[in-house]
Amino acid sequence: MNNGAKIGIASLAAVVLLGGGYGAYALVSGDSGSKDAAKKPRTVVAEPPSPELAASGAKAFLDAWAKGDLFEAAKLTDDPDKAQAALQAFQTNVKPSAVHLTVGGPTTAPSPSPSKSATASASASASVSASSTAPAAPTGVLEGFKASLEFAETGTPWNYDGVLGVVKMSDGTAAVHWAPSVIHPKLDANETIGIKPVFAAPAAVTDRKGKPLAGYPSLTGLLNQMKSAAPAGGAPEDAGSAVVISPASGNGAAEKVFTLKEPKPVPNLKLTLDADLQAAAESAVSAQGKPGSLVAIEPSTGGILAYAFSPVTGQNRAFSGATAPGSTMKVLTAAALLEAGVTPTTNMPCPETTMVTGRSISNDFKGAHPEYTLTDAFINSCNTSFIEKGKDVLKPDSLPSLAKDVFGIGLVWKTGLSNFDTQIPVESNMAGAASEFIGQGKIRANPLGMASIAATVQSGVFRQPILVPGMDQVKAARTLSPDVLTSLRSLMTQTVKSGTAASVKPALPVGSGAKTGTAEVDSSADANSWFTAYSGDLAVAAEFEGAGHGAAAAGPASSKVLGVGNRK
Repeated sequence: MNNGAKIGIASLAAVVLLGGGYGAYALVSGDSGSKDAAKKPRTVVAEPPSPELAASGAKAFLDAWAKGDLFEAAKLTDDPDKAQAALQAFQTNVKPSAVHLTVGGPTTAPSPSPSKSATASASASASVSASSTAPAAPTGVLEGFKASLEFAETGTPWNYDGVLGVVKMSDGTAAVHWAPSVIHPKLDANETIGIKPVFAAPAAVTDRKGKPLAGYPSLTGLLNQMKSAAPAGGAPEDAGSAVVISPASGNGAAEKVFTLKEPKPVPNLKLTLDADLQAAAESAVSAQGKPGSLVAIEPSTGGILAYAFSPVTGQNRAFSGATAPGSTMKVLTAAALLEAGVTPTTNMPCPETTMVTGRSISNDFKGAHPEYTLTDAFINSCNTSFIEKGKDVLKPDSLPSLAKDVFGIGLVWKTGLSNFDTQIPVESNMAGAASEFIGQGKIRANPLGMASIAATVQSGVFRQPILVPGMDQVKAARTLSPDVLTSLRSLMTQTVKSGTAASVKPALPVGSGAKTGTAEVDSSADANSWFTAYSGDLAVAAEFEGAGHGAAAAGPASSKVLGVGNRK
């Protein structure tokens, strides 16, 4: 062989290879002057070629291919038509500036990757190693070869070890058995090989401080989504180029086998999450031992700082849950009452029971309290007070209207992750609306929505929760008046000082505002535990299935996260 044989080459198309078994092909034998040439089929015989014959057959084929004489190279195989089409496709689409092929080397070749994953099996290395036996008939002989391809775009040659099968033909000559792996050891049937644009691997996804977020169970789905949705380099000018093996169908992952030009690196993707708070949220949720979830939000920006849910193999109930939030909804009902003219000192009697749509509603405590004010009813979470006063001064659409116009509840949120938007339906009459005043009825919510409510109270402005800084945030139509906002904050802080949140352990940070919730769901014997609160520039909400009073499970989980604080 002429080791210096070179040929200028062009770009690539589909390569469909790997035909039938040995002996399946008939080629014309004899020289062109023979009258019987067309009548003498040249076929593969059962007898293997001698080592010398196999080596000479392989060398003749490789010499012709390296010289660019693809017609001659194809004639030296047992399937000239397929061989010439495939070699021409390789020449057209890969476009090496020079090809060097030398007989010798390992007689094994790597098996194609089952997944053909670009990320798992891509390699920028200039060489390809061998790992498994190449296909050959029992009567064939394997011959290894070394390939070295040069490209105008790079000074680094593409070196790889190849292997081909050589069979003996009926005319006593040797022929290369045609298969996809003759061109490249990883090329399989029904695949193409060519130069394509490639982009840098998806960047690392980090928290707002650049800390890695891998290892937090609740974030697995988010990280997978962010990596798969991240632009692969983005603009064309960011692309590199590589020799890539792809499914001919266009479906499925491609495999990069040689890089000509490295793509521009992609910067890390920073989310609004905070690793310290995420760790606290994961711990707080798992410690309860019940299905539940928690969300932490930064009121000043709407950035979601942490979320966790259990079991982590189930639904992300922190974002997608849809159950009644119980008395945590009294934050909105209190705001509606305050806007309707009720003050914190307005008398709001708390009867032991009241009727709603033919059903008797009671409280979590015994006895009637005719002396209660709005403050008393709120901090002690008196259901009957809110229902009775709501019937007197509110309208069926008061709560959903306020929720949408001030708290953004009812607007469509795009957080960066699939979520369920809290629903507060407009009832046709007061009887239906009365259940909503205490977070029951047809209201459906999750910690994402309830944490946002607490965040809006803390900041005074609704800022839609987001996971990616700079995302569009829908805006609410208006804000609460300063007087109403001050009164509402007072109700929540008083709940921590002397109300239902005072018993939460660990104790909430000084200055916190909160509201507990105990929600009845369907006919379940055990109520769900809910809690929403804020402290400084941090708001949280949590829920736990069948865990009872809000201060018993959701409260402690929320307090642990609030205790970490929002350290920017």
